[in-house]
Order: sequence, then C-alpha cells, then structure tokens
Amino acid sequence: MALGPLIVDTSAYSWAARNNPTAVDRMRRAQALLLPSIALGELLAGFTNGNREAQNRALLHEFLASPRVRVVPTTAETAERYRAIVVTLRRQSTPIPTNDIWIAAVAMEAGVPVLTSDDDFNRVPQIIVDWIPS
Repeated sequence: MALGPLIVDTSAYSWAARNNPTAVDRMRRAQALLLPSIALGELLAGFTNGNREAQNRALLHEFLASPRVRVVPTTAETAERYRAIVVTLRRQSTPIPTNDIWIAAVAMEAGVPVLTSDDDFNRVPQIIVDWIPS
C-alpha cells in the first residue's frame, strides 16, 4: 500500500542507507520524500567526520536525484512552528536537541509525518511520527 509523503529525518536516511528493511520499505512506498535542509546539514557533517565521505556523498547524491525527493528549506513560517514547539517542550520540561526541533517544525508546517528512529520526536505533540524500530 502506498504511503503519503514523509519527512526524512537523519536517522531514517541513515537506516535506509544501511538497508534497514522498515526504513527501505517506508521510503520506497512513500509518495514523496521531504528532506529538511537541517537533516541534509547533519548528514553532510556526519560524512565529513566519518571515514567514507566520498561513498556517502555519492549515495546521498543518488538519493537527492530521485524525482520523489525534495530538500525542504526553513522559512519564516517554519520559524513560527519552531517557536510553538519550543514553548510546548519548555512547558512540559521535555527538551530535545535544537536540530530535531527544526526538523519537527518542518514536519508541522508541511503536515507530514516524520520518518525516524529518534524517540525525541515522540515528545513533540504537534507532529506525527512514523517509527523505525532500530
């Protein structure tokens, strides 16, 4: 069965690159894959710090070349969503990493579930999480 579009978190991309069956299946069945620019930055930084930068960049380039994949920038509207999430998390005393808040804000703005294995996203009530068991 086909899925609607998904926000691809850094962890989801990483699991798919390692051929995790759940990640590969969900990404294959998604109507579109939206990669937040924040997650793209996390991936590139991780590649630079790793020992397979050229191979990882080539795989990412192939992924980004797919017509179903789109890099999603942050906007002024994303910043408003970021603000709302930060306020909620502070009130709940459940902080999460800043980049995850930005990725959640992109998902909230797009109205699209986040594909992830990072349980920090479960603390954000404004979004839907599509969980990848690790």
